[in-house]
Amino acid sequence: MKNVLSALVCALLITSCSNDNSPNPFKISKNRIGLLTDSTQVKQLDSIYSNDSIVRYIAGDEFIGSVNTIEIYEKGGKKLLDLTPKEALDSTSVISSINIIDPRYITAKNISNLSTFKDIQSAYKISKVNNLIDVIMVTVNEINASFTIDKKELPASMRFNMSMEIDPIQIPEKAKIKYFMIHW
Repeated sequence: MKNVLSALVCALLITSCSNDNSPNPFKISKNRIGLLTDSTQVKQLDSIYSNDSIVRYIAGDEFIGSVNTIEIYEKGGKKLLDLTPKEALDSTSVISSINIIDPRYITAKNISNLSTFKDIQSAYKISKVNNLIDVIMVTVNEINASFTIDKKELPASMRFNMSMEIDPIQIPEKAKIKYFMIHW
């Protein structure tokens, strides 16, 4: 009986220790997104996402250019991430940007792609706001992130003037995130 109890306690300790060292597969920080880091190479994706599906688009001389986006899906078919390598068609290239698709990916301050502008502004210092054609891009340098907000979320007076400087105070608190990107 003592041997069985000792073996059970040892097994429990080994299991709990091994779980503490593994990174959260959905945590976002400045240099890490789940199991990816800013130094992860394209060739490592197969081992990192061995339980998931990876879809690679190989661009050649077509009109789409030389960008090859890599899509990561769970085995069940749910899309997780879109990855863009720094160099197209180079297995040693590192990832330069990541589009967060799955809302389970979350920062230490509870920001995900389901957050609102108010959530972002409450959690982080806004570094910059860019006024683009159909969207505005809110940059947060603290986590190397950019949040795209559709101009439909803005007051009508701000939607069509691309030369207008937009201050974070002018963005409605309830504005929803269209895209959540991390850049390395």
